Amino acid sequence: MKQGKYELGRMLGEGSFGKVKFARRVDTGEAFAVKILDRKRILDLKIDEQLKREIATLKLLKHPNVVRLHEVFASKERIYMVLEYVNGGELYDKIASKGRLSEQFGRNIFQQLIDGISYCHDKGVYHRDLKPENVLVDAMGKIKISDFGLSALSQQLWNDGLLHTTCGSPNYVAPEVLSNRGYDGAISDIWSCGVILYVILTGALPFDDRNLAVLYQKIFKGDTHIPSWLCPGAQNMLRRILDPNPRTRINVAEIKEDNWFKQNYTPVIPYDEEDMYMDDASLSVEELVETDELRNKSTLINAFQLIGMSSCFDLSGFFEKEDVSERKIRFTSNYSPNDVFKKIEDIVTEFGFQVQRGNGKLKVIQPTRGCTSTRSCGSLSVAAEVFELSPSLYVVELRKACGDSSLYRQLCSKISDKLSVYKGAQLLKMRSLLPELNQFEGSKSISTVKTI
Repeated sequence: MKQGKYELGRMLGEGSFGKVKFARRVDTGEAFAVKILDRKRILDLKIDEQLKREIATLKLLKHPNVVRLHEVFASKERIYMVLEYVNGGELYDKIASKGRLSEQFGRNIFQQLIDGISYCHDKGVYHRDLKPENVLVDAMGKIKISDFGLSALSQQLWNDGLLHTTCGSPNYVAPEVLSNRGYDGAISDIWSCGVILYVILTGALPFDDRNLAVLYQKIFKGDTHIPSWLCPGAQNMLRRILDPNPRTRINVAEIKEDNWFKQNYTPVIPYDEEDMYMDDASLSVEELVETDELRNKSTLINAFQLIGMSSCFDLSGFFEKEDVSERKIRFTSNYSPNDVFKKIEDIVTEFGFQVQRGNGKLKVIQPTRGCTSTRSCGSLSVAAEVFELSPSLYVVELRKACGDSSLYRQLCSKISDKLSVYKGAQLLKMRSLLPELNQFEGSKSISTVKTI
């Protein structure tokens, strides 16, 4: 079945609010996992805010050990979240099939888990439902933390600096979460990581009982048996994490300094924050989102938005002007978005740059000598986006993510020389595009825009 630019295939999983299907992008052949949610069910259960929070959270997170959200779109009845496809399935299935994992492999999984969750905490995101079912493992043994439906952001902290919503899976939830007196989201996530480590190394749960009241009592007391056949380093790590007192429980920094943890440990580097393969448009669950191809589509803006893009309200100084931070340059062009991107590609490839393209944006990267990765070693990274003023006039915006400012300015100068229109003509054109402003302000002339 085709949905937008994706062909949907076999079922990967099913949950309370929808299902996850394997998908392949038609134009590139790339594999994805698409989470399909029933719009009516979400609104009926009044969990639309939870969904929006999950989407906003995933848009924040760009780390190799966190599942990536690539795009969100909707039909009248369904909401589609296009996620990174992980071909190895859940960590739970690996443990269930083998009973327990080797210490070396288990430690590597745990190291990646700590890397991913500490990155989330640095971003002010607390998962609150960590368990093997929510940790995906690919064929190479790389993990991806998934399912942020119960996550919390730092903005949700109460005045006491704590979270107060009781949530999570019973066997993995921290004792302080159950106490209803508030808890530190980062420290409670560490407890859940400790339970996962226990399950990885032993193949059993540290706290388990059919009676929930009895189970919670065991969790409150930290009542568990740590097998003596585990190596002393692993035993010590489990004891320090599964400490029922959150004040004395080991934290992320201390975990990373532990000798057992540091064996064969290589920290993971987060992705480039300016990664272009994410649709930055916010999603309102109540409104329809078109599923048209966005690859070469420009963003239509009106006069008020155009004025708001400028650091001051003087339109005469708006174009061909770099902002104070030297990170953003704009100019107008008569070329269509597709032609703009094509000409930029032609220009930058002559300079030895590489190009990534998607979702109406283009990213230019200059890799360092001898480096083949376009994610982590670029010496200059520039993003380009096109905004439509009218069917024949566009604003091209160039943004520097990182790198040498002088080289960036040279590149921008070359691009703007090739693409921009005559400045005097563009200002006349701009004045013709402001009827909304004149109507709103009555008899005010264009010159009064400076003092609004």
